[in-house]
Amino acid sequence: MTKADIIDAVYEKVGGFSKKEAAEIVETVFDTIKRTLEQGEKIKISGFGNFVVREKKARIGRNPQTGEEITISARRVLTFKPSQVLKNALNGGEPVP
Repeated sequence: MTKADIIDAVYEKVGGFSKKEAAEIVETVFDTIKRTLEQGEKIKISGFGNFVVREKKARIGRNPQTGEEITISARRVLTFKPSQVLKNALNGGEPVP
């Protein structure tokens, strides 16, 4: 599913909005999520899951082709943990509304 598919789904499901307004709503939601994560804050969406930014320390790794040791720099990574409701829906339980 692409962002365009999400915009179409919002447009069809909600109604009362033009396609352009539906696109602006979706963009606003994504921008809000992005800004929140950039600030290092956690996002919890009930019935869906949690998005968390984690700090990873620098570490030593190896180039698999040459075996040469390299330093993997410290970085921030985004993790997602699905809610139990979403897990159940994915495994044949109750469908997510």
